[in-house]
Amino acid sequence: MSNTHSPVRVLVVGCGNMGASHATAYHTSEGFTICGIVSTGKSKEVLNEKLGGGYPLFSDYTEALAATKPDAVCISTYPDTHEEFAIKALEAGAHVFIEKPLADTVEGSIRVVEAAKKANKKVVVGYILRHHPSWEKFVELSHQLGKPLVMRMNLNQQSHGVMWDVHRNLMKSLSPIVDCGVHYIDIMCMMTRSKPLQVTAIGARMTDDIPEDNYNYGQLQIRFEDGSVGWYEAGWGPMMSETAFFVKDVIGPKGCVSIVAKEAGASGKSDNVDSHTKTESLRFHHADINEKNEFIKQDEWINLTDEPDHQELCNREQKYFLKAITEDIDLTDHLADAVNSLKIAFACDESVRTGQVVKV
Repeated sequence: MSNTHSPVRVLVVGCGNMGASHATAYHTSEGFTICGIVSTGKSKEVLNEKLGGGYPLFSDYTEALAATKPDAVCISTYPDTHEEFAIKALEAGAHVFIEKPLADTVEGSIRVVEAAKKANKKVVVGYILRHHPSWEKFVELSHQLGKPLVMRMNLNQQSHGVMWDVHRNLMKSLSPIVDCGVHYIDIMCMMTRSKPLQVTAIGARMTDDIPEDNYNYGQLQIRFEDGSVGWYEAGWGPMMSETAFFVKDVIGPKGCVSIVAKEAGASGKSDNVDSHTKTESLRFHHADINEKNEFIKQDEWINLTDEPDHQELCNREQKYFLKAITEDIDLTDHLADAVNSLKIAFACDESVRTGQVVKV
């Protein structure tokens, strides 16, 4: 990609799964140059070596911000640092790319949006599925199914090894239905284009390895103004079942569309990050029947052969971030959606904790 602008100098904060992928995207892009890598542990050395070893390393974020004076900051740390790190970056005059969720409270996410407005800087939230051609197609086809829609989605992860460390750390501040749920709530809102009215949710704590007030399994249900309903289920941990852990379905009066991931949905893939974004095929079923109630149309299989892998999706996210900066894209709706999906996710969390229906 040719770029008439001088490269955007970016400070990479957090070097886990997503941080390393975003750093790789910056490293290979003409539009960006990495001015520093920050992490509290050894991960920054590992990442730096992987990228050829030429980048300045920092253990302290505030020091790194002052030393590098970046044009942009990429935040892929645990959610309980998101708000503070984003606001510091914006106040220092940097644009921000931040992994979802935007913050670990709704109020915090609103403060980040206000700080972006005040600083007149871009904030892009890492909703990876929004940059995925087959998820875009999935949403587009859902608009052909009539109303109301029934949306059924889950991503349960039989996490072990390093992934169980990651999940346990995430659960120090958020539940699985908030951390993962914001993605799928966002998709449901895009499918219905309708206002969520109320949520109910259930949860269970199946391990002593997490804080007493948290749960590692949750299922949420949303009712929309247009009569549409949706559920999403997320469970993390070595005890999780791999039976039907990957369900992505939308049903309307005129038929249904399903993501069929034969490979990604196979046993042993539930905590493999690459398989979470794999769609492989979309199955489009038409409800039209004749006078004998027989189907008159064959199911359509839409095979997406140019399936981007996890790294390519991160590259696309960073292309969008670059475009937002260089072409001054208005991100008002993007941020409103991020706050909205977080609001709904926290309402679900409240429903788990209180046992009550929560109006949104």
